[in-house]
Amino acid sequence: MSKKKVIVIGAGFSGLAAATLLAKEGCEVTILEKNDQPGGRARIWQHEGFTFDMGPSWYWMPDVFEDYFALFGKKPSDYYHLTRLDPGYRVYYAQNDHIDVAADMDKLKALFERIEPGSSQALDEFLKQAEYKYRVGMGEYVFKPSHSITEYMDLNLLKKSLGIQLLTSMSKHVRKYFKNPKLIKLLEFPVLFLGATPQNTPAMYSMMNYADLVLGTWYPQGGMNQIVKAMVSLAESYGVEIKLNTEVTAIDIQNGKAGQVHTKAGSFTADLIISGADYEHTDQQLIPKENRNYTPQYWNSRTMSPSSLLYYIGLDKRVEGIEHHNLFFDEDFELHAREIYTDPKWPTKPLFYVSCASKTDATVAPEGHENLFFLMPLAPGLHDDEALREKYFDLMLNRFEAITGQSIRQNIVVKRSYAMNDFKADYHSFKGNAYGLANTLSQTAFLKPAMRAKKIKNMLYTGQLTVPGPGVPPALISGRVVAAEALKLLNKQK
Repeated sequence: MSKKKVIVIGAGFSGLAAATLLAKEGCEVTILEKNDQPGGRARIWQHEGFTFDMGPSWYWMPDVFEDYFALFGKKPSDYYHLTRLDPGYRVYYAQNDHIDVAADMDKLKALFERIEPGSSQALDEFLKQAEYKYRVGMGEYVFKPSHSITEYMDLNLLKKSLGIQLLTSMSKHVRKYFKNPKLIKLLEFPVLFLGATPQNTPAMYSMMNYADLVLGTWYPQGGMNQIVKAMVSLAESYGVEIKLNTEVTAIDIQNGKAGQVHTKAGSFTADLIISGADYEHTDQQLIPKENRNYTPQYWNSRTMSPSSLLYYIGLDKRVEGIEHHNLFFDEDFELHAREIYTDPKWPTKPLFYVSCASKTDATVAPEGHENLFFLMPLAPGLHDDEALREKYFDLMLNRFEAITGQSIRQNIVVKRSYAMNDFKADYHSFKGNAYGLANTLSQTAFLKPAMRAKKIKNMLYTGQLTVPGPGVPPALISGRVVAAEALKLLNKQK
């Protein structure tokens, strides 16, 4: 292929993946990144000796990362060291009432058996189905560009679609195997961030339980941003140029083709453009109205995944009795889910999550200190202000101290909040969402926003608002899929 110029908007996981793959194929690739560091939501904040991952904190599906780096003859271990967490995480149900999710399957089955006699066999059957869904989903579904339903018109694939339970809800599926509320909460929690209640999420997503309980929860030493650094290093080794602090302000379209890409720092031309920025922002703000894929009404009718209230907290002491990942499920799971998805409001009695990366990694906090990350899922599009943030931080802190028996309020030496207004300001995130488009049945595969710009011959979309969906592994895959589509378009231009 002759040297084709490609502009990628956004240096998140999908943008970096697409850029590197196209550079490997001989393209001249430039990434235009709005912020002062690459990684998108996986940026870091460093302050007074603390290093905080600002977004993703769970490393699941290690095979996806291995497969990506293998495309370049590399391994994750060439760039960062992975530790499997054991326990993977802790779930608190009340004071003096918690369970630890062991990495060892025999220990995990023994835990299930103690909580609900007979459930260890049910877990075997449940995970066997989940593994099948994972293998089919990750092997045959996620790498489809989903331009049309015809991609799925294969008899063998249609049979497999029945097998992965696209039309059964996650809620019904879990309750078919388990009765104990603790186990049900444990198995439903991974879908809380997919953008719908378990009642409205296809049972296909029990594949996430396989990723969780079998493939395990891992941690890259140094934090999740180590993945970003690895991908940047790889991209630059193939000649990708990453321009930071370079926000795209408009894209010119002439005769159905994208021409110049305008930024505050100047203009760029390319043979092909890939937007890994927020899809709605690109579609509605950066290109002329007549060339857009969708209307404002379309976007407003989409079901978004949650936003989040985040707090980055540094303590001047160590905290005993908590794990690296901690889920506080001491309140009504279904009430909080309803207040995210069906009756949007700041939650009455929220569930929340606390990460303590310094339990595993001494580099993220000064000696004798602790690095905490509080996260409370929220409905997107709500009013956001400092008073509300503080109210809910105080609520989370009170419950954290009561449930863990640890007093930490007086030991806070670093504190920063991050919520909807910040997601909008930093990422142009539609309605301030944190995770992208919800994985509901009506927004699956070819029903998601299209990867192709329908009225622009040389433009594509990638990232969490298109296929395959939200999360770090899907974003990596999205970058791979869009790179393959980009090569097809570039070959047509020869």
